[in-house]
Amino acid sequence: MRRLLNFLVFSVIIGIVGVLILQLHVKRTSRDVIKTNVSQLEKAYTGIVLGASVKPDKSLSPILQDRVDAALLAYENQKFEKFLLSGDHGDKNYDEVNAMKTYLNKKGVPDEDIFLDHAGFDTYDSMFRARDVFQVQSAIVFTQEFHLPRAIYIGKNMGLNVQGYIADAREYPGNKHFSRREWLANIKAWMELNIEKAPTYTGSVIPITGDSKLSHDK
Repeated sequence: MRRLLNFLVFSVIIGIVGVLILQLHVKRTSRDVIKTNVSQLEKAYTGIVLGASVKPDKSLSPILQDRVDAALLAYENQKFEKFLLSGDHGDKNYDEVNAMKTYLNKKGVPDEDIFLDHAGFDTYDSMFRARDVFQVQSAIVFTQEFHLPRAIYIGKNMGLNVQGYIADAREYPGNKHFSRREWLANIKAWMELNIEKAPTYTGSVIPITGDSKLSHDK
């Protein structure tokens, strides 16, 4: 019993150390390419906006609006050419990507510069599909500071040339919870990358350098 107990304690310690090392590795992988000022960004072809919740009236939640606004600022400063809006549109009554598109259209962004990924159900799926479905090579990823290291970590491990831009423009309710949740999300990302998990949906190739209307459903 004593040997078994010692083995279990040792296993728990090794597990905790492994998790801590992974968190540090994710942050170290991404820290040199995460920017807080648009002027610091290198030019890329694509700006990837990662989805977040949309309100019942189809308006953007504060977190999502700030991501889109950050991308719009970089676009207006000619840091990228095409938007890739990636989010959850798995149900006809819930649609993150068209809500983002409508918001950008009202800001003057033309349809030809907006590509929609309707099956970006999580960060892993979004980055996988950016590479394989939309054939993205260089991109700037727009999301909040707590989320960016994982997005960059996934993108880099998929062979993408990615930068990150911090989209925090205010305090968000539950921000501490989001940060804690990233620990588990990083473990999930590490596992998905190591087993080369396929995304929920793949679909036909829609090159980001081609016709954006092929990605539109409205």
